[in-house]
Amino acid sequence: QRPDDAASTAPKTETKRNKTMATEPVKLTPTTGMITRKSPTLAEPISDDERSSDNSEMLPNANSSSPAMAWAGAAVWPLILSLPLTLSSPLSPTSYANLFPQSWYSYNPSTDSPKPLGLTLGILAVAVGQVFVLLFFGMYRSGILTNRSEPASIQRAGARPYDFSEGMATHLSQPEGFVLLVAYLSVTWMYDLMPKSYYSFEGTIQWPELAACLVLQDGVQYVMHRLEHVVSAELYKRSHKPHHRFTNPRLFDAFNGSLPDTIIMILIPLYITANVIRTCNVWTYMAFGSTYANWLTLIHSEYALPWDGIFRMLGMGTPGDHHVHHKFFKYNYGHLFMWFDMLAGTYRSPETFAPKIFNLGT
Repeated sequence: QRPDDAASTAPKTETKRNKTMATEPVKLTPTTGMITRKSPTLAEPISDDERSSDNSEMLPNANSSSPAMAWAGAAVWPLILSLPLTLSSPLSPTSYANLFPQSWYSYNPSTDSPKPLGLTLGILAVAVGQVFVLLFFGMYRSGILTNRSEPASIQRAGARPYDFSEGMATHLSQPEGFVLLVAYLSVTWMYDLMPKSYYSFEGTIQWPELAACLVLQDGVQYVMHRLEHVVSAELYKRSHKPHHRFTNPRLFDAFNGSLPDTIIMILIPLYITANVIRTCNVWTYMAFGSTYANWLTLIHSEYALPWDGIFRMLGMGTPGDHHVHHKFFKYNYGHLFMWFDMLAGTYRSPETFAPKIFNLGT
């Protein structure tokens, strides 16, 4: 069985149940534009043949009247960068030069060995970003930011029900997730495997280099991701298939997969990116790591996010875009950007593709 055909082999009884769930009655709250529904259910894989061009059952745009308070959650993006921003600014009372002895961060590439401060702060930057992402998502999911209404789910089958504390514990404890990432960062940093500029504390975040790192990382990841799907069924089974058991993913499924999958699709692109863009300082590297890890988490959200419309217009990755991949397997291989899918002809927009599967506007 080819990996790309996996979605079309579900038993007929399951397919019938999919159709029932896809047309499950929903209620659109008039004042907020948020969708509420009875007993959300777990979606099953569905083939291209199951999608319909009939728009008669499409919902109103779930984000068209989202409360302004939900947009307060957009503050999560600068907060993801809060540690490198506050530590690298010479005007900040929390500037690294005011907090740490010079011997902890001074680095002469000709004579010095890598020091652990940069590594520690880099891991801490990702952790701080995760705290803000989880705080935002907890408030968004619980209705604090949406006038006590459930946000619009990406899929019409509804978001999977689960306990938030269980999801968070599962997310943070995955050995193929943050544990493996910390190991990679520790080895490449302490064994002097990074370009010399990455160890420098001079300056602040280099925004052009940050953007270049994000685009290159996603481009290489697109290639590796697509190869996992198409090279062989055996490679797919041993690497990426465990992550694809989630056909209706939740935010906490972002790093839930397998060790080979993380190595192939995340660590190899990370190392290639660092060795192609060789002029980053430590603050840019920290900002890149935090932005990448936290954006990768957000695109697995089971709910549409307030900024998704703007992101999609710019070709930037959204939960809706990534749900298309999880549901159909052979589209939208990109994560942070959809540009590579658009160039390769593998992009499908959740706004127009499979309208009986995805809520309009997500």
